[in-house]
Amino acid sequence: MSETTPKRYHSAHVAIHWLMALLVIMMLGIGKFAMPGIPPEDPQKPMMLQSHAYIGGAIALLLIVRLVLRYTTTRPAPADAGNAFLNFLAKAVHFLLYLILVGMAISGLGLFQMANLPAVFSGAAPYPANFFDYLPRGGHGLLSWLLLALVLLHFGAAMFHQFIRKDNLLARMWFGK
Repeated sequence: MSETTPKRYHSAHVAIHWLMALLVIMMLGIGKFAMPGIPPEDPQKPMMLQSHAYIGGAIALLLIVRLVLRYTTTRPAPADAGNAFLNFLAKAVHFLLYLILVGMAISGLGLFQMANLPAVFSGAAPYPANFFDYLPRGGHGLLSWLLLALVLLHFGAAMFHQFIRKDNLLARMWFGK
């Protein structure tokens, strides 16, 4: 590691990482577990869907900023898991997290448009009876399960580094010098 290689990520990258983590967990909770149990006629359902849609848009914008930062700021050297396959897996998981978040944004935007959600949110159109009538819904649902699995894998790997390897990996994605 050279003297110019930082030990931590840039503070803007750190802030966006943790904000996105919070928003993604919240979105998975709402989209996978809360909203499906609420009947379409419940007045809370459109409000939850509206929150889900707009927070999803915010995640997409944060993702763009994060990707720009990833290529315009210096970053620490890749973490070493002590195993070539685990190091490869770490790179693959990070790449797949980005890819799936892009897919979630595209499929979510497709649903937003096809289900005419702006009109639903304003009360000018009824709540759709079945979102599976719209092609992007199947992909959005599948990607959300893959995203959940990757988030759990990412979290597990961070805990492995922090508490098994005891290499203080979490400090890299936190504020400080």
